[in-house]
Amino acid sequence: MSESAHPSHRRHLLESAIQALPVGMVVHDAQGHCILANAAARHLDPEATLDLPAPDGPPAAGRAVAEVGDRVVEAQARPLSVDSEDFTLTTLLDVTQHHRIQRDLIGRAYIDALTGLPNRLMFEQSIEELIAGAQRSDRFALAFIDLDNFKHINDYYSHAAGDTLLRKVAERIRGSLRPSDMLARLGGDEFVLLLNPVHDRDATLAGVSEISERLKQPFFIDGHEIFASASMGLSLFPDHGTTYETLRRQADSAMYRVKGSVKGGVSVFEEAMSQAATARMAVEQRLRLAIRDRCFCCAFQPKVDMRTHAVKGVEVLLRWRDELGVIQAPGDFVGLAIELGLINEITLQVLAETVRAIPDLDDMFGDEITVSLNIAAKQACDVPFMTAFCESLGQTGLAPRFILELTEEAFFTKGRFQREVLPRIRAIGARVSIDDFGVGYSSLAALAEITADELKIDRSFITDIHQRPRSQIVLKAIESLGMALGMSVVAEGVETHEEVAYLLAATQIRCAQGYYFARPMLIDQIRLEHVRHPGERPVERQRRAATMREPLMRRHA
Repeated sequence: MSESAHPSHRRHLLESAIQALPVGMVVHDAQGHCILANAAARHLDPEATLDLPAPDGPPAAGRAVAEVGDRVVEAQARPLSVDSEDFTLTTLLDVTQHHRIQRDLIGRAYIDALTGLPNRLMFEQSIEELIAGAQRSDRFALAFIDLDNFKHINDYYSHAAGDTLLRKVAERIRGSLRPSDMLARLGGDEFVLLLNPVHDRDATLAGVSEISERLKQPFFIDGHEIFASASMGLSLFPDHGTTYETLRRQADSAMYRVKGSVKGGVSVFEEAMSQAATARMAVEQRLRLAIRDRCFCCAFQPKVDMRTHAVKGVEVLLRWRDELGVIQAPGDFVGLAIELGLINEITLQVLAETVRAIPDLDDMFGDEITVSLNIAAKQACDVPFMTAFCESLGQTGLAPRFILELTEEAFFTKGRFQREVLPRIRAIGARVSIDDFGVGYSSLAALAEITADELKIDRSFITDIHQRPRSQIVLKAIESLGMALGMSVVAEGVETHEEVAYLLAATQIRCAQGYYFARPMLIDQIRLEHVRHPGERPVERQRRAATMREPLMRRHA
């Protein structure tokens, strides 16, 4: 500004500049009278231009945020002294957009987008604050809630229907809660519930059981009547722990106890569950080490033509040689491996070992036998894994000799296996078998839709078949259906001469598998047989291997 400018002109220019500022400015004198307010201040907060009560002392600095209409305004006051006179200068700033972004970020951090419930982080912080302020007499409960077979609902009805189900489950649970309770979604199909306060253990258990029963009522989604249930585990503060992590772990243990027995129930934590959880964690760590150190091996059990005793194929059975050299049967660890997502790596290791064993199997049984490999239902519908698996199997050049055995549960997934996985198996020339038929989820519906090559009748239909007329009727029906659909039929778990005699006399089933014919043999045992009988032709070894007996046992291979 030019020094020659008239003082009144400079004052007018300064006032014009203040009025043009996008930031609101208000000046009050020492008595609280508003002596200056620019246009931005009057626009943001008309009341900011009003006189204020006379302050008791000199002006003080301060900052405040307030909602003004549909805007959020930040006001910051600071003292100002001019020519020995005291004033208060207040700036006003529109921070609406900033607060909207901040609320959105907070919502993303603490709120589950699908259900609108608090998420894991918000729930944990709330519980930790509750525990920190708890008095000696305060009691509350945590209930862990896990929907049963949610993956099947997701796969069969669609993911959109699954999302709708999660929202409806949340609404149904919230309808039973008090204002002081809190429901949160941890992720997937897992919810956690805070019940606060708790005065009576039995009343609390009854309340959670009532919620469990409500969830068993049908949900109507996209024209479908969908039935669901949830397994629930309950822990109590301070009886079962005084930290969130401990209470979470105990409720989780109680919930898994329900999952392992009668799904859709409610269980309260007991100390024995903690011991079981500790033991489970120990097995998990050993299992991870076994995968790292490649401690898995294979046993091979023949599939035998009951009329000729010729070995038609072998089934590959997983074994774990633990750190003490003891061979562990799959029933002790496969379920945990599937649950932890470790089964894929184990299956690839089994495939590699099986391929390495093919020359020894050919020497023992002949080079025309098939090789059956088990694939877990969860893997069968895992398209990325099955794609990688089929590529690995195809690269061996041996795929046409392989039969992939899948339980009926794999075929329950609506369209996914048939549409996305089966073509890959067919493309490499491998075949498909329905294992343990008759005790799974899909049964006859699977047979109508899946083009499988082999049907293995579950051992529960074979055991003492000669003494069970009703089982005989079911067996004949399964046999007829399988053969009519062009599937070869295999009887599993054959252990006695009477069972064999019945199958030969009353059915057309030729192929069987079980301890009556041969026990599963590790590859070292097969090689030893080859060394002991070096001059035998494969057909002679077949005949001898097929007639090797062990004392009859009632157990799974």
